Amino acid sequence: MSTQPPATNSSGYNTPDSELESIVPVHPTAVRRPNYITVQSENTVYTDDHITAKYLNRGADVVVSDGQFTILPTVKPYEFQTTRKVGKTGLMMIGLGGNNGSTLCATIIANRHQMAWHTKEGIQQPNYIGSVLRASTVRIGTEPSTGKEVHVPISDVLPMVHPNDLVLGGWDISGLPMDKAMERAKVLDYDLQRQVKPHMALLGRPLPSIYYPDFIAANQEARADNVVPGTDKQIHLEHIRADIRRFKAENELDRVVVFWTANTERYSDIIPGVNDTADNILAAIKNSHLEVSPSTLFAVAAILEGEPFVNGAPQNTFVPGVIALAEREKSFIGGDDLKSGQTKLKSVLAEFLVNAGIKPLSIASYNHLGNNDGHNLSAEPQFKSKEISKSSVVDDMVDANRLLYKPPVLGATGKAAKGEHPDHIVVIKYVPAVGDSKRAIDEYYSEIFCGGRQTINIFNECEDSLLATPLILDLTILTELLTRVKYRGEGQTDFAPLHSVLSLLSYMCKAPLVKPGTDVVNSLGRQRNALESFLKACVGLEGNSDLLLETRIW
Repeated sequence: MSTQPPATNSSGYNTPDSELESIVPVHPTAVRRPNYITVQSENTVYTDDHITAKYLNRGADVVVSDGQFTILPTVKPYEFQTTRKVGKTGLMMIGLGGNNGSTLCATIIANRHQMAWHTKEGIQQPNYIGSVLRASTVRIGTEPSTGKEVHVPISDVLPMVHPNDLVLGGWDISGLPMDKAMERAKVLDYDLQRQVKPHMALLGRPLPSIYYPDFIAANQEARADNVVPGTDKQIHLEHIRADIRRFKAENELDRVVVFWTANTERYSDIIPGVNDTADNILAAIKNSHLEVSPSTLFAVAAILEGEPFVNGAPQNTFVPGVIALAEREKSFIGGDDLKSGQTKLKSVLAEFLVNAGIKPLSIASYNHLGNNDGHNLSAEPQFKSKEISKSSVVDDMVDANRLLYKPPVLGATGKAAKGEHPDHIVVIKYVPAVGDSKRAIDEYYSEIFCGGRQTINIFNECEDSLLATPLILDLTILTELLTRVKYRGEGQTDFAPLHSVLSLLSYMCKAPLVKPGTDVVNSLGRQRNALESFLKACVGLEGNSDLLLETRIW
């Protein structure tokens, strides 16, 4: 009896045991390119272990006196040291079985196995389109013979985790197995679901999560069948810490990124003596205080385990005590709220209008969606968290142009204390029929020359989870990289880690968390420029310059 040869190009339930050879090549966004660029400079040194680069941070001190601005240019030398070895990295998501979590797991599996699938448009190949790190490029210089600019993928500037290599796990208040969770989400094409389903089944069920009904909408109770029992928050903290340690040990990981992609919570009240200092937040957990949210508990668990925590939702997970604890433990935190669609566009268009000397008078934003995120946001306390996150996006752009907007009035209260600002309203409605396909409608109403008016209307339809999932990957990969970057200033002997608050994650976040005492930058262009400039600084290259002096002189 002859033996059948192993199947190729197979799909469906036999895929875990088959050796898949895709009928399409690896997509450029998923290709591996080790050691793609090398900088030859006296400022950059490569060893087997590190990339060390000298960098001059140029700025300016400004003194204002009687309306006169006096500017003193400054130059501060730094060195950056990046560990070249990319450790084995795990991603533990809170909300693993939700739309984002299940979509991320399924699409990584599809990329690992090069699963091509049929759609009504034809054959579709897996990719990482939508990922800033994997699907966009950075200018690194010009080719001398042609004078043409040279661009490389951002992921090639420094050694970064490849998304296919992430070890996946996490928690969910719903105990639905991951293959069933993917089906429930209704995000991916059926033919892809069919192929990836057996692999998803191997992921099993999410770990039991923390469920405090007061923090999320009551309509989520029906899903909460997979929760850590009891009400003792100290026991819950130790339970989550043990989960992180076990996941790290069982998978022999060097790093675990803990990521909140679960339901939006209501805001926590900031109470002196409860969550305002590191010691107080730990005491509040020990006393099971009612204002300690599940997301804060997960953040504290990650901090105490020395693993980075990223908040992908809008609630105030990082109360002052959590930030102070991260600083004390030299752990890394970042967030808040994934910036994928309407808010990302708003941070571009508002900046464009203000920089063009046009004065937005009002910005009205309407959304409706039908996934579980929309269901949870239909409750007023959870919507308020999202409203706060979405509404602050234009603040720094307004503050930068007091020719158009009146400045704050010293000693004033209410609106006058903030200064003149566009009227800004955000509406979110739950419409089950549209599922994951979110609709966003924006109206920008502006003052133009000599009392004229301009109205810009934008209609944006997008698949919510397919925009959000690449951002989770970007935030995870960039967070892991930043844990391997150290710096030292002039006169310092030893290299030190970056500040605990990873503000370089701002490009992907609606309400960027920044180092205490520093200003928030919401401008998408400035956020992108900061990220590019930092990565280039780590290999000894100058920051972005659009001066292009050689094109403007003889």
